[in-house]
Amino acid sequence: MSAGATVTVRFFASLREAVGRDAMELDLDEPRVADIRLKLASVLTVDAFRAVSAQGVRVCVNQTIVRGDAEVRSGDEIAFLPPVTGG
Repeated sequence: MSAGATVTVRFFASLREAVGRDAMELDLDEPRVADIRLKLASVLTVDAFRAVSAQGVRVCVNQTIVRGDAEVRSGDEIAFLPPVTGG
């Protein structure tokens, strides 16, 4: 695993509203999806972090749904997608 990465994090739908923006760049010491969540805890408000950490929120790396232990590389796009609701 390479040390560090700069990634673009995107928020969609209700998560974009909760965070107050559609994207941000993050510099990571350890390039894993779980580390993105830790970094978000330090840069988002408590309510915004709760929204992106809620059960059912999916994370994609370069448009592929991944788990928390997935590695990321500099330049990757990380997307947080809210749970899908039906009607």
